[in-house]
This record gives sequence, structure tokens and C-alpha cells, in this order.
Amino acid sequence: MPQDTLFKPSNVFNIGGKLISFDFPLAMGIINLTPDSFFDGGVANTPANALQQAKTMVSEGAQIVDLGAASTRPGAELVSADEELSRLLPTLSILKNELPEVIISIDTFHATVAEEAIKNGAHIINDISGGEMDANMFATVARLSVPYILMHMQGTPQTMQQNPTYENVSDEVFFYLNEKVNQLKVLGVTDIIIDPGFGFGKTPAHNFTLLKDLERFTMLGIPILAGLSRKSMLNKLFGIKPENALNATTVLNTMALERGASILRVHDVKEAVEAIEIYKYLVVGE
Repeated sequence: MPQDTLFKPSNVFNIGGKLISFDFPLAMGIINLTPDSFFDGGVANTPANALQQAKTMVSEGAQIVDLGAASTRPGAELVSADEELSRLLPTLSILKNELPEVIISIDTFHATVAEEAIKNGAHIINDISGGEMDANMFATVARLSVPYILMHMQGTPQTMQQNPTYENVSDEVFFYLNEKVNQLKVLGVTDIIIDPGFGFGKTPAHNFTLLKDLERFTMLGIPILAGLSRKSMLNKLFGIKPENALNATTVLNTMALERGASILRVHDVKEAVEAIEIYKYLVVGE
């Protein structure tokens, strides 16, 4: 593969006043500020614990940390925006003070949470609902002029895994994301990242089909986030629990890199960064 066509699309975003290139893949570390996330709920149950987890991730090579203060696992109960903010803001404050160089993404579908988080120093909004669960989200992101991660989800966290159905999952997710990207651009949002939403309203077969077809999504000309870390598609395939899915996750991450992923959203930063570095070395020799 010619070096000048690697890791396309070529994008540089202004994130928190810094120019961040997506010409080479980045690792995003997941920090769940909730007691009930599917893999590591409760690990970051205090701002001090979350800070230690963030420091470890940054030392292992994460350039972005993604803070989530409301569980979005299948069947999770929704929490109010106020409850989400009460969990989020103390940790956001301490991370901004202690790790000023790190890019902070906020995993939320509430526009009010997004706005308060950005006002308090966050940089990116990561919305699992693609603006579907809060009609004010797109306008809020446009007004704040911040990067936005647009994810596809069929249904809601309460319903998404009850009976996900598609005629052609890759076609439907592609056209959905394309339509939403166009809506955002009309509003003036230019720094957009797409996420096909592995595990969000998809069966394991849907997830593997999306991964197989991931390179197609580079046609949209914007960075792709792959969130495959310890997902149930692996647990169901091998009959294992999330805590035993690290090796399989690394395999999926490598396949996602080969198909054009720009960001790996992971629980295990060290292993993801190693996959990125090996892939870069094999392809570009450095």
C-alpha cells in the first residue's frame, strides 16, 4: 500500500486549541464513572480513582480519554442529566487540573450534559444516539463548535438488543451515518467522527459484518472510531466473560486498523497502542 494513501481520510481537527491529526490512528481510553457498566463499572467510582486510571492510560499512550457517567450497556436504566453531571463534573475538574495535556471526550446523549462539560473544559462530545435521544444535541454541538462523535444505534439502551433486525446492516448503517453527517454539516459542524456502533442494536453477526465492511465507511471522508473492546460479540462467540476477552479484542482492533479505523476506543490502552504501533511499522516501516 503506498504510504501517501495510508490511514485515509486525512483530517486535522482543532481540539481544545490544538491541531490533532487523524492521519495515524489514536487510542481512546474508556473511563466509566458508573457502578453498572458491563466490564469495569465501579473501578473509577471516585475522582481520585478516575484520575489514577487516566494517568495510567496516558502513560500507556492514550491521547484521548472518554468519560462516561451513565451506563449504556444493554438494558441499562437511564439516569437524569443532573445525576450524570453530579458524577461527571468532579472528575472532569480534577482531570483538567492534573492532566491538562489530555483530550477529554464526554460520552453522553444529553445536550445539557454536553454543554456543561464543554464549559468545564471537555473537548469532544461522544453521542451514542446520533442525536436521536435529545433533539437539541446537534444544535448544541454546532453552537459550541466542538468535535462530535456520531454513532449509530438501533433503538435505545433499554431496547436495542431485544431483536435487532436489518435487511443489510452495512448499507443501513452507512446511509444513516451519511444522512446525519449531512445534517450536521448544514448546521456548521465540520469536525465529525463516525462510529458504526458495534454492539448497539446489533447481533454478533451484524457486528462482524460491519467490521468486515468497515473500509467502506472511509468513503464518507471522515475519521472512524471503532469501539470493539471486550464486546459481547466476542463473549458469545467464545463463551467467555468480558474479563477474558482481551486477546480477542486485540485481534478485532487490528482488523479495524487494517480497514481504516482512526480511533480505537478501548479499556486496555497498552495493548491497543501496541497494535497501532505494530500496524504502523508493518505498513510504513516506522
